[in-house]
Amino acid sequence: MAACGDDRATTDGQDTTGDGIHDGTVPDGFGVVQRYPNMNLFVPGEVRLPVSITDGQNILPKGPAVLTGWVETFDGERVAEVSAPRRSDGIEIPYWEVRVQLDRAVIHTLRFEGDDGYGATFEVWDPADAAAPRLGEAFPPFDTPTVDDHRGVEPFCSLTPEPCPFHTLTLTEALASGRPTVYVVGTPAHCSTGTCAPGLQLLIAENSRLSGVANVVHADVYADDAATEISPAVNALGIQYEPVVYLIGADGVLDDRLDAVWDAGELAARIDLLLA
Repeated sequence: MAACGDDRATTDGQDTTGDGIHDGTVPDGFGVVQRYPNMNLFVPGEVRLPVSITDGQNILPKGPAVLTGWVETFDGERVAEVSAPRRSDGIEIPYWEVRVQLDRAVIHTLRFEGDDGYGATFEVWDPADAAAPRLGEAFPPFDTPTVDDHRGVEPFCSLTPEPCPFHTLTLTEALASGRPTVYVVGTPAHCSTGTCAPGLQLLIAENSRLSGVANVVHADVYADDAATEISPAVNALGIQYEPVVYLIGADGVLDDRLDAVWDAGELAARIDLLLA
């Protein structure tokens, strides 16, 4: 496993919040840090590529409200322009949210104005070769651990000091309910990227408006407290990274997903679309 509100970015890239988080500048030749899983995940269509920036040694806590750039194929052909808003609401390390429409299953590179000339490379795969579950397909049910039945996963939720409130229904029950389902997979206690616990807390903050209109289910990644055994829920999906949020429609079809990192603003926006 690759262990894993209102966005305050301004339109002109200046720091109007007084918190010193974004100052509208980036160092010359900055590096682009992948915050997305680098595996057979992307297929033709809209591709989400969260990235951070570095000065060559450290990921930077500052930067402009928007990064502009492009996507090119491996042979240097520009195929799309991108405008990436900065995301930092409720998380420690900011990222820039890139969403781009790509139509060919080839290797691409994400570039930004003023970067180091390398950017970040990723591959768009033929759907037949991409990892499941895929957008637009029925999401596979699974009997995830609940408060009443841990199903051999101990602890059934590694969030501390108290487990999260998303273990009343199994995923199977949620998908059969006729309501939308938000399914989050991640291990708050052991996530090496530091995004699982914050990501789960952001979902907990959304729980009041989801209650009664959508189900929320959480599955931890490990089946033991020492993090030596992958949980059955993760094996059932075949995923190799965390965390991930699946946004599943009332019809049981996967509508959207957030991989690896999200902030409060992006999560709220994608939930809005799910509930619309």
